[in-house]
Amino acid sequence: MNLSYSLHKIYDKNCCPFSEVEYSKFKFGDNALAQKFADELFEGFIAAHKDLILAHDEVVILPSPYLAIPTASNYLSFHFKTRMNQFLYSHGKKALAESKIYRNQTYTTDYGNLDFNDRVKLIANDTYYIDRYYIQGKLCLFMDDIKITGSHEHIVKKILNEHEAQGEFVFVYFAELINKDIHPNIENYYNYFYVKDAGSLATVINSPQFVFNTRTVKYILKLNHSELVTLLAQVATNLLQELFNLAVSNNYHTINDYKENLNYINKILINNKTIDYGYQLTEGPARNA
Repeated sequence: MNLSYSLHKIYDKNCCPFSEVEYSKFKFGDNALAQKFADELFEGFIAAHKDLILAHDEVVILPSPYLAIPTASNYLSFHFKTRMNQFLYSHGKKALAESKIYRNQTYTTDYGNLDFNDRVKLIANDTYYIDRYYIQGKLCLFMDDIKITGSHEHIVKKILNEHEAQGEFVFVYFAELINKDIHPNIENYYNYFYVKDAGSLATVINSPQFVFNTRTVKYILKLNHSELVTLLAQVATNLLQELFNLAVSNNYHTINDYKENLNYINKILINNKTIDYGYQLTEGPARNA
C-alpha cells in the first residue's frame, strides 16, 4: 500500500496557502516554526488517517534522507513524532519507532530550480541505504516538508524496491504543488522568500530557536567572501564551531565548492582560540586543502 497526504495544496502561484516568510525561515533553521508546522501537519493528518494509525501496532517514522546534518524536514519530523506519540499514548498504543534513509550527497547544486527529470538525474547519483529488515511489514511514514515534482518520493520508492522492502508506506507532506502548470522553481521562490542574503540569514541564525540544517550549512559555505565576512561577524563563536563540525561530519571539506569558506571559518576559530588560550593552535590539513 502506498498513500500520500499533504496538508496544504498549491493551486495558484499567486495565492500561497501558508506563510512564505515563515516557510523560508523554517527552511533555514527556525525550529519554532518547524514545531508550528508540525503541529498543523499532525492535526490535519490525524483527522484524515486516525483509523489507519490506530490499526497498526508497529508504526515507523522516517524523515527525508540525510547523512550527518539533518534537513529542515527532519526537525518537522521530530516535532510531528512528539505529537503523534502523545496521541498514541492517549490510545494505549506503542510509540512511533524511528528509522532513517542514509544519504551520501554528491552535488552542490540547489535543485529547487530544476524540473522533475533534472532533479531525478541529480539526486540519483547519490548513494542511499535503508534498513529494510527494520521496517519490514510495518506502517512507515515518510516525512518531507514539500512535494513539488515528486522526485524525492520517486527516489524513496526506488530505494524501497531495490531493497525489496515490504510494508505499508505513507508519504506525508506539509505542502504539495498540485497545479503542474506552475514551474517547479516555485520551490526556490518559497525557500528564499525571506532569506535572500547574509543579513536576513543572520536574523534567523540569531533567533532563540535556531538550529543548523543542511540547507543553512550549504548556503553559508557557498557565500561569496564579502557576504561570508558580513555573516560571520554576526555569529557567535560557539555557533561557528558547530557549523564547522557539522560541515566536516558531512565531508564538505572534501568538496571543492565548500573548501574555501570552510577553511576561512576554521581560521577564525583558530584565531579565537589563540586569543583565549594565549598560544597558536595548529590549523591541521584542512587549511592546505
